[in-house]
Amino acid sequence: MAFAGVLQDADITAALNACKDEGKFDHKSFFKTCGMAGKSADDLKKAFGIIDQDQSGFIEEEELKLFLQNFKAGARALSDAETKAFLKAGDSDGDGKIGVDEFAAMVKA
Repeated sequence: MAFAGVLQDADITAALNACKDEGKFDHKSFFKTCGMAGKSADDLKKAFGIIDQDQSGFIEEEELKLFLQNFKAGARALSDAETKAFLKAGDSDGDGKIGVDEFAAMVKA
């Protein structure tokens, strides 16, 4: 698992179970439940690097759609509505993608 050593397996499972049904994903609740909200800036940078699968320095919409799969293989993809809401929550400068500082601010919000 990509987040082994950073997050607890039980916390990840609880966070994924809370949003397993379409329309139930809430980024604030997810970050709190999985334990990411309490992590250091360095840990958040590591998490960003995992989620930024193409290593572009940004998390784009397609990477957000597959966000849950970073935590567990086989987890569902986010719906288009969930993905757009997630992007809107994190994209503070309006450029259509989430940078590392935007990601950290979103996790800590």
